[in-house]
Amino acid sequence: MKQSLAGKVVFITGAARGIGAQTARLAAARGARVALVGLEPERLAALAAELGGDHAWFAADVTDQESLRAAVAGTREALGRIDVVVANAGVASRGTIAVGDVEALVRTVEINLIGVMRTASATVDELIARHGYLLLVSSAAAYAALPGMSAYCASKAGVEHFGNAIRLELAHRGVRVGTAHPSWIDTDLVRDAREDLPAFDAALRQLPWPLGSTTSVEACAAAFVRAIERRSRRVYVPGVVAGVAAMRTALVSPLSEWVIGRTARTSVPLMEEQVRALGRGFGRHTPPSAGVTGSRP
Repeated sequence: MKQSLAGKVVFITGAARGIGAQTARLAAARGARVALVGLEPERLAALAAELGGDHAWFAADVTDQESLRAAVAGTREALGRIDVVVANAGVASRGTIAVGDVEALVRTVEINLIGVMRTASATVDELIARHGYLLLVSSAAAYAALPGMSAYCASKAGVEHFGNAIRLELAHRGVRVGTAHPSWIDTDLVRDAREDLPAFDAALRQLPWPLGSTTSVEACAAAFVRAIERRSRRVYVPGVVAGVAAMRTALVSPLSEWVIGRTARTSVPLMEEQVRALGRGFGRHTPPSAGVTGSRP
């Protein structure tokens, strides 16, 4: 059943740009009051001013529990409550396990998975009080392993299963939990990866549809807002990713490894050469406080 967002308070992490920012715009357009949470205060302030009306922003690091608690307390003080949480903050590191900075791999898991856990923990009391809705942003990468994306794939698979477990924990308290599974979305994160690593860009272009297709930020945010209104268990962007989810066993089968491995034999060494030349662990639009620079020869 679709529920109106009018008057609801929506708490969004990773709200400074991309999917988070556009989700905030669409939610506000439907009457929601939005708490914008992220690491780029100038962008958050500008977005809050753009939205106008009764909204708030908070600079917070999803890997820092006290920072999140302060954002939750600030939201409660400014907006009165929290009805919906969108745990959206995420990054993607550069490199493989052999070439690249291990700290970048670890930081990716800290933000994408542990940051989701911390966000859920910091907001759960508010959600219980309001019988609210928690949307955890996983990915189509939870279903398919790709070389050069080990930490990202692992973190997003973890988000999905974390959501599956806490859905059971919170159901009797009236809280609904959903997981979102976007494929490639036209965000700074994806554009940076394609620009930084031409070998990665070429590999993406060779992926079969829908794994190789790119969806607009606007379409993704619209799907997220529909999921919030319907308190959905799953949201797939684009919708055909549901078929990818159904095929997940095949996507990690020996046959799939053989198919992907044929290309990986040449694409991975080329990607690693490009990572060495790049000399940093994250894209240029990743906030410095979120990322780790450097690579391992």
